Amino acid sequence: MKKEVKFSLVFRDMWQSAGKYVPRVDQLMKVAPAIIEMGCFARVETNGGGFEQVNLLFGENPNNAVRQWTKPFHEAGIQTHMLDRALNGLRMSPVPADVRKLFYKVKKAQGTDITRTFCGLNDIRNIAPSIEYAKAAGMISQCALSITHSPIHTVEYYVNMAKQLIELGADEICIKDMAGIGRPVSLGKIVAGIKAIKDIPIQYHSHAGPGFNMASILEVCEAGCDYVDVGMEPLSWGTGHADVISVQAMLKDAGFQVPEINMEAYMKVRSLVQEFMDDFLGLYISPKNRLMNSLLIGPGLPGGMMGSLMADLETNLESINKYKAKRNMKFMTQDELLIKLFNEVAYVWPRVGYPPLVTPFSQYVKNLALMNVMQMEKGKERWGMIADDIWDMLLGKAGQLPGELAPEIKEKAEKEGRKFFTGNPQDNYPDALDKFRLLMKDKGWEMGQDDEELFEYAMHPAQYEAYKSGKAKQDFLEDVEKRRMEKKAGTAPTEPQTLTIDVNGTAYRVTVAYGDVQPEATQAAAAPVGEGKDVASPLEGKFFLTKTAQETPLKVGDKVNEGDVLCYVEAMKTYNAIRAEFGGTVTAICFNAGDSVSEDDVLMKIG
Repeated sequence: MKKEVKFSLVFRDMWQSAGKYVPRVDQLMKVAPAIIEMGCFARVETNGGGFEQVNLLFGENPNNAVRQWTKPFHEAGIQTHMLDRALNGLRMSPVPADVRKLFYKVKKAQGTDITRTFCGLNDIRNIAPSIEYAKAAGMISQCALSITHSPIHTVEYYVNMAKQLIELGADEICIKDMAGIGRPVSLGKIVAGIKAIKDIPIQYHSHAGPGFNMASILEVCEAGCDYVDVGMEPLSWGTGHADVISVQAMLKDAGFQVPEINMEAYMKVRSLVQEFMDDFLGLYISPKNRLMNSLLIGPGLPGGMMGSLMADLETNLESINKYKAKRNMKFMTQDELLIKLFNEVAYVWPRVGYPPLVTPFSQYVKNLALMNVMQMEKGKERWGMIADDIWDMLLGKAGQLPGELAPEIKEKAEKEGRKFFTGNPQDNYPDALDKFRLLMKDKGWEMGQDDEELFEYAMHPAQYEAYKSGKAKQDFLEDVEKRRMEKKAGTAPTEPQTLTIDVNGTAYRVTVAYGDVQPEATQAAAAPVGEGKDVASPLEGKFFLTKTAQETPLKVGDKVNEGDVLCYVEAMKTYNAIRAEFGGTVTAICFNAGDSVSEDDVLMKIG
């Protein structure tokens, strides 16, 4: 009989590959005993990635959630692991070194055993500190190779990367095939190449979407893989992961030693997951995410991102069709937009240096492609709107790109006076904990057990403030209720809709409100009004005056110059800087931090 292969249930990723949210802590505690009862998991992915931001978004304390959620697995002898974005910690943007260092101490104290560290650019410089910090905190340092398929990302490329990580002290290696586009035979060669360097534990993570991953699982196991990440119904396959039942049966037939599955417990977990979806989580899961799609082989977008992408497309499609309605143009369908997006990703990706399409760089490439599509559909030029975080990637501030930037991007950077950076990315982000300690002291907030509240605030400033104020919970509950009403009403929209109707050959634009919903102008009329020119939002999202605690927000009466950053619109997990197109004095700020804004809403007035 062949070697033993163990399973890890990626429960956190199951949800975030399907939709926007993960279960609340009370739901997590309800399902944990049944997962343990299944008896087939050596490991469970409990947190990491967007998990903590999600908790903050629906008004929960993520530190409490992690402590409660990891405890039953520890008591059962099951290891817990989390996803860590290296330089970006648990968020989409880079994190100061002292915050990163505290991160591992906090997570170890809360009960997380293994940190799976990856850099979306595969830049070893970004991963190296995480190995040191994790091991100093007593955690197992598992380092990930972010797999993609390009002329640059060869078997030799990945084996050499693993060799460097092992030399730096990595305890384990993860083959992170986040888009499921790694070719099976090549993946097997990568695993064999690593095992030839050192017999180190290797864990394989993949998504089912493009259709390769069952063959890939078999290949990596034949080459010596020790752990395989799996999902389970009703959140397996599609944009998610291979189901544990199928993987177990396949590997057993191939002669591997694999654990048995308590099917009664499996059905219990399956039922609970469906119960959570019926409660509210299903409101954020697109039915299309249950489908596999070979079109994903081309753009290589990761399964973990596809869950939120379909929700984003609804908003972007509405924006495009509003533009078309004003001009009596034919409306676009979601399928048409999706194909245009996939084609644009294929165009953009090589021109921005082939960054592996994993968080946050998958979002950056997707956002850039989607912005290009939206701009071009509205008669504007490609590359017209590039968020600051995306510029940081392009300029080298987040790490070294695997490939070369296209001349058109370099020319745009030069034209805008942007400077390329070739040093250590961490040097761009100085220590910040002392500043957050002072802020918390001024607000009368407790630092928390093991400084976990300090960590949370420093890691997610805007979301933490919204959580503490109660605004996050209020917004979440309102959004859930709105979605429930929409679902109850069937296909009838509950928001005001702008329609173009034809009366005797003449086109008229009308706004139709449903039920008791008021026209969109209501919010704008209630906003403070000053004299001056309008600063309109170029896209839909949430309004913020700042994106970090280090920035000073503008206020009415402040002077601004052309090109100054006025505020931000957060959309698709990226803060898009809104810059002044003219100088003057701020006479009105029309929204509060965290408010939802639509395209063309007046954000500010400048006189």
